[in-house]
Amino acid sequence: MAQWERLRNLCDGKQQLHELYDSDAFPMDVRHYLSAWIEKQEWQRAARDHALAMVLFQILLENLDIQHSRFVQEESFLLQHNIRRYKQNFQKYQDDPCALASTIQCYLNKEKEILDDEEMMEQEPMDMSSQQDLDRKITSLRNEMQRMEHTMICLEEQQDEFDFKYQIHKLEAVADEALKKDQVKVLQQLLTKLNNNKKSTLSELKKLLDRIEELISLLVNRELTDWQRRQQKSCIGAPDSICLDQLEKWFTCVAVCLFQVREFFSKLEELVEKVSYDNEPVKVQKPALERRADQLLKDLLQSSFVVESQPSMPPAKGPLVLRTNLQFSVKTRLLVKFPELNHSMKVDVSMDRYRRFNVLGSTSKALNMAESHSGGMVADFRHLLSFLIQQQSAGASVLWFNMLSQNPKDVLFFANTPAAPWPQFGEMLSWQFLSATKRGLDAAHLEMIAHRLFGKQSNYDTCKVSWSKFNKESAPDTFYVWFDGILVLVKTFLEDLWREGLIMGFVSKGKEKSLLKKQQRGTFLLRFSESVIGGITFSWVEITITGEPDVKTVQPFTKVDLSQIPFHEIIRNFQILEADNVPENPLLYLYPNTPKDEAFGKYYTEKTGADSPYLKYIKTKLMFVSKENTLEAWSPMSTDMTQGEGLEPENGPCGEAAGESWLSSLSNPSKDSLKPYGVTNIVEIMTHLLLTHVTFS
Repeated sequence: MAQWERLRNLCDGKQQLHELYDSDAFPMDVRHYLSAWIEKQEWQRAARDHALAMVLFQILLENLDIQHSRFVQEESFLLQHNIRRYKQNFQKYQDDPCALASTIQCYLNKEKEILDDEEMMEQEPMDMSSQQDLDRKITSLRNEMQRMEHTMICLEEQQDEFDFKYQIHKLEAVADEALKKDQVKVLQQLLTKLNNNKKSTLSELKKLLDRIEELISLLVNRELTDWQRRQQKSCIGAPDSICLDQLEKWFTCVAVCLFQVREFFSKLEELVEKVSYDNEPVKVQKPALERRADQLLKDLLQSSFVVESQPSMPPAKGPLVLRTNLQFSVKTRLLVKFPELNHSMKVDVSMDRYRRFNVLGSTSKALNMAESHSGGMVADFRHLLSFLIQQQSAGASVLWFNMLSQNPKDVLFFANTPAAPWPQFGEMLSWQFLSATKRGLDAAHLEMIAHRLFGKQSNYDTCKVSWSKFNKESAPDTFYVWFDGILVLVKTFLEDLWREGLIMGFVSKGKEKSLLKKQQRGTFLLRFSESVIGGITFSWVEITITGEPDVKTVQPFTKVDLSQIPFHEIIRNFQILEADNVPENPLLYLYPNTPKDEAFGKYYTEKTGADSPYLKYIKTKLMFVSKENTLEAWSPMSTDMTQGEGLEPENGPCGEAAGESWLSSLSNPSKDSLKPYGVTNIVEIMTHLLLTHVTFS
């Protein structure tokens, strides 16, 4: 479809089209009725070729005559009048048809710009994203740069034409004063046109710098700031994208345009050196514009130097906590990518007074693409050493700071630590599990945690968590210690079970009891301990002789237990000794009604004597065994840790043990300190049946 037809079909672009054709320099009627012919001509070449321009000028007038005759036949009086007036106006280009060709080409370029912008917007949704908006602006800037490049070529050719005719005029000895005056008049006209075009070019360069400055502001103040915030959140588990490739494309494009603008100024300087005259506009305006371009380029380059990979420590687990004499690495990246500058720019490391680090090796590295997976200009400092002595709560501090502060240099943040709104706090907790196990926390998990922190509320959105409640330094069992203990346990021993949804995890005792009492005998669920740091337990439902449901819970398992036996094997082989000393596995159905072996079967492993050099002849099976009458009771949590519901009295019929480690009393067991289970093999189970007052482990 022809350009004019495409423009007429655009809805949003019509207003810009009307504004473009407001003047009589090139009337819309002429553009409309002669559109097919106009778009087929080489106006760009005609603007530099006087002979071609004159031919096109004559054909244009002939086409206007033809159109006028058509309107006479159609008796369109008004259109007859307009076409006749337009033809008369075009007569002024009789002596300078190149100017008319340049004008028409300029209008065609402006049309194309409107067309490009509007068609791009048409393809985008109404709620255009910032990325699409920037892509559109970058494309428009590139088009402007191409037009300016063409303008500079035309300006140089125009000046060469004037210079050539001026030099001929000086060499010729013209005796005829009238002819001499005519020549001077022509030269004066050429010089006036050249001067006006230089002014116009400088004005266009100023507008170009305005657009570049606007783009730099968007890139630095919006896009780069957003990326830095995403990177900050990703350090505490947020799944946000921190890829720099798109930013690099934008920064590089703007930088290339600025370097090209500098070339334009160099070309203008060359023109001034070739031909100089009074009141030369380039001499007056270029210095200020050139300084502005240099400052924009400097600002862009400084802003484009970023830390691509924040300090990390092997192995990369948990928050970025630096400890004494611990080596870490940092990767920097320049978002302006020039392959020809590879290895020619260097990065030097310097430390401010708030940091105490040491660089093992060179403090200066070249920016190059060899160390980058994406081909970016990077410098990777892999051997930095920390001399800071961090407190045990450093991990909590990192989470809190990156969650709430958007200023990475705010060294006074903890002087007046702000509280965290629950929605933001809950999202941060979910990120921890998402980044560690690929499964975050759902609404039920977060509701249990909110209930633990704030008690029963109809809506938790307005609640806030204080820093002291999250990580009170004077308390050994803060919320952070409890939560982080669970996260470490899951990441180390339970990741597959958690990711598959087999662990209910964050559920209160009261909620657990209400869920299980409605299920069939042997239904069980897995939840994290509320009182034992880094503990997981399971509860199941039994039916009493009176037909009532009875929920029982074992003492929590910790990393000490799970490092000996996988949790799925504990579930598989767990047994309880009934009153007649007959072992029985009470775990039959994972809540709500999935058969145990169906849920956990794919994780089962068979252990034989061949697996151990110490047990070559007897097939063994490690399991936890518990006497029914030794299941310990729930104990209420400390008052500053919870305001939960459904807490059982400490001497209740079943439940979770108190917070001390069960291993602490095994070294000197007594009847009063017997624990409900032990790690046993088949031989030990037989011994257990005889020695009922001792649990082997």
